Formats: sequence, C-alpha cells, structure tokens
Amino acid sequence: MSLTAKKSMSVLFVCTGNICRSPTAEGVVKHLAHANGIALHVESAGTHDYHVGEPPDERAQHHAARRGYDLSALRARQIGHRDFEEFDLILAMDRGHLRILRRMCPAAHHAKLHLFIEGRDVPDPYYGGPQDFERVLDMIEDAARGLLGYLRVST
Repeated sequence: MSLTAKKSMSVLFVCTGNICRSPTAEGVVKHLAHANGIALHVESAGTHDYHVGEPPDERAQHHAARRGYDLSALRARQIGHRDFEEFDLILAMDRGHLRILRRMCPAAHHAKLHLFIEGRDVPDPYYGGPQDFERVLDMIEDAARGLLGYLRVST
C-alpha cells in the first residue's frame, strides 16, 4: 500500500450490507486505535443498500461485545461517490467487494482501494454459526493490529 502521510488518516471498511464484517472492523479498529493513541477516523459502509439505517447484526454485536467492542451505535449505510474522495484508505472485506469498488471508484482514487487482509477474503458469517462470527473477529483483530502498526510507521 502506498499512502500519503498525514496527521490523521481516514479509513473506510466495506462489505455487502454493512451489518457484519465491515461494522465489526470499524468497531475493532476504532477501539484499538484509541487504546494505542493513534489518531484515525474510521467508518464502514456496504456495497448494497439492503440494511441502510439498521444496527449491526445482533450476533456480530454479541460476539464483539464479549471481546470489549461496542458496535451498538453503528448504523448501516451504502457507500457513496463522496467516500472515494473523503477517505484515505478504502478496505474491502473480500475480492467481490473490491471488484465492485473498482467499478464505482473514479480512476484518480483507485490507489486507495485494497483488501483489508491482503490476498485473503474475510468470510461472511451471516449464514453461519457462532464459530463463524468468532473466526471473523479473530481475522479482523489480527488485521487491525497489522493495519495500525503500518499506519503508525507511515504517519
């Protein structure tokens, strides 16, 4: 990733409906950034408008809360064209989201688009069980620590 160094970065996480993976990433990254004194603006959005205005999935909230992350104030929204201008980094939760984002994104902002976990998809836990939400949290926590370490060095 090539990022422009700034005092405060802005990161947008994107999944399908913005109720499981991307709000979980938003909550985890916000929490860890704050705990580590890293100035970071974090939001999440969905590629589709299925759940606009809704809170994160109850199971995502439950599993996140067990680890100390509060997702209750978050509300789903769909990504918009202004997001490509406003955010420094836009991280897709899987390759399908990344393809959609590349089609939507003006060419001038393509360098901002990446997978959250380089080379890997964060699987959608929506149709799974508790173990799937826990696995997603494990993946997001690991990737969040890596992202924050990278941003700390880059800024």
